[in-house]
Amino acid sequence: MFKLGKTLAAFLFVVLMTEQASAQTKGKLFIIGGGDRTLGLMQCMVQTAGMQKNDYVAVLPMSSAEPDTAFHYFAEDLKQVYKGKILQLHFTKADTANQEKLQQLLQAKLIFITGGDQERFMRVVANTPIERTIQHAYVKGAMIAGTSAGAAVMSEHMITGNELTDTVYRPTFRKVWHNNIELSRGLGLIRSAIIDQHFIVRSRYNRLFSAIAKYPNLLGIGIDEATAILVEGNTATVCGESQVVVMRDIRGLNTTDPKRVYWDSLQVSLYISGQSFSLRRP
Repeated sequence: MFKLGKTLAAFLFVVLMTEQASAQTKGKLFIIGGGDRTLGLMQCMVQTAGMQKNDYVAVLPMSSAEPDTAFHYFAEDLKQVYKGKILQLHFTKADTANQEKLQQLLQAKLIFITGGDQERFMRVVANTPIERTIQHAYVKGAMIAGTSAGAAVMSEHMITGNELTDTVYRPTFRKVWHNNIELSRGLGLIRSAIIDQHFIVRSRYNRLFSAIAKYPNLLGIGIDEATAILVEGNTATVCGESQVVVMRDIRGLNTTDPKRVYWDSLQVSLYISGQSFSLRRP
């Protein structure tokens, strides 16, 4: 077993920075848009994770207000296709440096982040050894997976769901205005795109338009329910029952109107299971 002492946090930071600068990430991402975790999705996730005999799954349920319940239902779905060990690692603000839990997290072949509230998750994880351990596990070859809130946290710029010109939460935005979206820091496992979830079911086009207006150099990826993208290097492949929407600002946002956003060069693509797209800018 790979053992680390009391200097785990510092060690991970140094190794992570060195590896990111000198080597390509060996891990994969499996990002589910929420909704039903179908048998097909679970099969796709487990198969592409490359689970071996002694590998195990670590579940991070901190997004959920009821972490035990979130873990239970995910484990029930996963057990349909996976007979190995499934470990719940529920960190709190009081044990973000727990050596035993961090070692278990680091050595997991598949790390799964449940749904709930992405801000709740990041309040526990951000700027802690947990965040650095997830990033290091990804660099070393683990699959990092998540659904709903667990999808949103994958981005460097994370959608919170809050509309800045309206204090009433709605599934989609009622305006497409400049600076009308709240984004905060996610895990940064994807730096070239912003991830949105439950996308087609909840008609979140205006929300993703707003995100791309704020960061026109990034892709906007809207993943529908019961659907996922598998990210390997700079390629994303769709798996599941619905579709994935990808937005690209081709020539740059027009900004002459003080409030309203408008483009004449926004590309919107729609992908189904089996199709792939590049995460690189054209």
